[in-house]
Formats: sequence, C-alpha cells, structure tokens
Amino acid sequence: SVVVHVVASGAGFVEDLDESFKENRKDDIWLVDFYAPWCGHCKKLEPVWNEVGTEMRNMGSPVKVGKMDATSFSSIASEFGVRGYPTIKLLKGDLAYNYRGPRTKDDIIEFANRVAGPLIRPLPSQHMFEHVQKRHHVLFVYVGGESPLKEKYIEVASELIVYTYFFSASEDVLPEYVTLPELPAVMVFKDGTYFVYDEYEDGDLSSWINRERFQGYLHVDGFTLYELGDTGKLVAIAVIDDKNSSAEHTRLKSIIQEVARDYRDHFHRDFQFGHMDGNDYINSLLMDDLTIPTIVVLNTSNQQYFLPDRHIESTEDMVQFINNILDGTAEAQGGDGLLQRIKRIIYDAKSTIVSVFKSSPLLGCFLFGLPLGVISIMCYGICTADTEGEIFEHEGAKKESGDQELTDEGSEEEQEEEKNGKNTELSDGELKQKDIMEKKKD
Repeated sequence: SVVVHVVASGAGFVEDLDESFKENRKDDIWLVDFYAPWCGHCKKLEPVWNEVGTEMRNMGSPVKVGKMDATSFSSIASEFGVRGYPTIKLLKGDLAYNYRGPRTKDDIIEFANRVAGPLIRPLPSQHMFEHVQKRHHVLFVYVGGESPLKEKYIEVASELIVYTYFFSASEDVLPEYVTLPELPAVMVFKDGTYFVYDEYEDGDLSSWINRERFQGYLHVDGFTLYELGDTGKLVAIAVIDDKNSSAEHTRLKSIIQEVARDYRDHFHRDFQFGHMDGNDYINSLLMDDLTIPTIVVLNTSNQQYFLPDRHIESTEDMVQFINNILDGTAEAQGGDGLLQRIKRIIYDAKSTIVSVFKSSPLLGCFLFGLPLGVISIMCYGICTADTEGEIFEHEGAKKESGDQELTDEGSEEEQEEEKNGKNTELSDGELKQKDIMEKKKD
C-alpha cells in the first residue's frame, strides 16, 4: 500500500493534458511527454516520468510536467511535430525543444533546467567560474562586449541549448593560465584545458560548437555513437569487455586514453576517442564479427570503418594508424555504396529472422513457416496444372490424329473388303468379255 501511495503521489505531479493545453501553454514553461497508450516504451517511461514530476515540484522548478495522449489529440501532437512515441519536448513561449538524451530521471531533469533557464548565463566572478567549471565537463564561454560574434553565439545557443550550457564572462574572470589572442572570443573548457574558436581553421561557429560539445574521451554506446554522427569526426574506439580485467583489454583502453590526452592538440579537430563495452552493437554496425579486444575507427558520416593492419602494441602504433587514416594510406572498409546497401538489407533481414526464432521459436515458425508453406503449395499447384494440361493436350492430339487416319483410309477390315470387292468386280468383267468372244466365234 505504501508503494501504491508513492506511485500515486508521483503521478499527481504530472498533469494530464487535453485540447485546452494549446491555448493555455504559453503562460508557463512545460515539459511534456507525448505518448501512445499501446506503446511499450511509453509504458516503460511512465514511472520515470512520475519521478520527474515529483522531483521538479520538490525543487521548486518553474517548469510544469505534463503528459498527453498523442493518439487522442493527434492534431495538437502533429502541430508540435510529434512523429514517434514517446516524444519529450520542453515548450517555452513559441519555442519547442526536443529531448534526445537517455530516458533517466536525472538526465531529463538536467535537460529541463538547462533549457528553461537563461540562454546565456553570466559568470560575474572567478569563484562562480570555478564553481561552474567543477559542475560541467564541457563549458562554452563568450568573452567580450557586444559584437557580431556575440550575436552569432546567441543564435547558436538557441539551437544547441538542448545539448550543453552557454556562458559569458569578462576577461578578468578567466583563470590565469588562459591566454586570448584577441577579443571578442568564444572558448570551450574541457579535459583540463581549453580551446579558442578560430573562424579560419574551425569554420562555422555552430559546427565547431557541435564538434566540441563532447569530452575528448567517452564511454561510447549506441546512443552516444548516434549523437557523434552529427560532429563529423572520426571515432576511434577500443572495443573491450569491461568485466574482463585481463592485461590485453586494459592495455588497449589505456592506449586510446593516452592518445586522447597526449595528442589532443593534434587530433581533437578530427577525432573522437572512447571505448565500447562488448561487440554486439559494433558487429551489427559493421556487419562483421569482431574479436575483442580490438580497435576500430568509424566514419559515421559515410559508414566507413578502418581496422589496424597489424597489432596495436603501443601508443606510437596507434598514432601511426591514425596518421595513415588522415593521409589516406589506410584501407577503408564498408561505406554507403549500392552493394553495401544491399548487403545491409540482407544482413538486417537475417538478423531479424534469427532474433525472432531465438526469442520465440513458435512465433518464428508461424510468421515465416506459414507464408512459405502457402507459397510452396501455390507453386506446386501451378507446376502440376501445367503438366496435366500437357498430358491432356498430347492425348487429344493423338486421338485426333487417329480419327484423321480412320477418316482418310478406313479400318483394315474396310480396306480388305474394298480389295475383295475390286477383285470380284474384275472377275465378273472378264467372264462377260469371254462370253461375248465365244458368241462372236460361234
């Protein structure tokens, strides 16, 4: 009963929204879960969503938490661009921000607090700067007064606030080790160091911030790898088993970490480093069975990948491998060509069939056995019908030929009778002629 009471009280902080929400929503900031009653992922999110509602209410957040049945109010859901379930959006005035992170309570709350707050947060003192730097692994800061760069910074922040925080500060607030070539400037603090945006080397500000919003070394999973696809960077991954403490697994992970740390000035513009636990996801991505531990470099923009042509024994070997990729001497595999797409279709179909049979053999037999059986029967019926037709046609032709022979020549008996009749006729004629000759003679 206590558990039921807790769940019920949590659900009480989440409002069920209807058609009136469209008119009233602009008065507040809303965090909304658009769901479908039949969706399994939505049902899994429901208890987490109740916890989010309770936590947001307890911390005194101005953000209201609600949920809407997108199948019952499809017009409203369509207006907000809902195309799948569940879809989490933060609605702030005329703006709607999509949540794309892990569906955990802490991640959702952190997203809501970040997006609901000021777009650019000022850092008025060194103490505040240090406090914020300890809380955030990646920190973007604008330094300087009003300028076109600041306008661009604000524009990019309105787009990418869903991923990271944006701050502003004066030059005297920055740590003493920071050196700026000129003002105004945009900087990123991460991995114990900082990088200054350079328009000529880094290109568009939005693209640069999108590339730099990750730490230099990550624990990579499927979701993280999907997010890294937007950065345009190559992803160097040590594929290991986290539960395996053998020297080889630990060594490859350490090599990737050392390269990410010691060579970040050389590679951070082009490479993202990390490790992945297990090879299941990477096997499905590469359509190959990789033996772990191993190292693979992924190009998420065109689905190419690179494998070392020799065993990676040291940091120097890994650096050489990366340089070979950059100068084009390393052989690229995979890709998004026509043959690879056909291979992907076949691989996905095979994986689906195998997974269905593994999870439920009876269901697999029904789903795939029944259609194959029906098709087999149809093919058998078509082939059998053609064979019988040929037999009937052959017999008909033979009978017709026989009738034609009988019509033209008659039966053997009729031919024999006709022959005898002719013999008889000839014999009578000879007799008459003989009688006439005898009479003339007389």
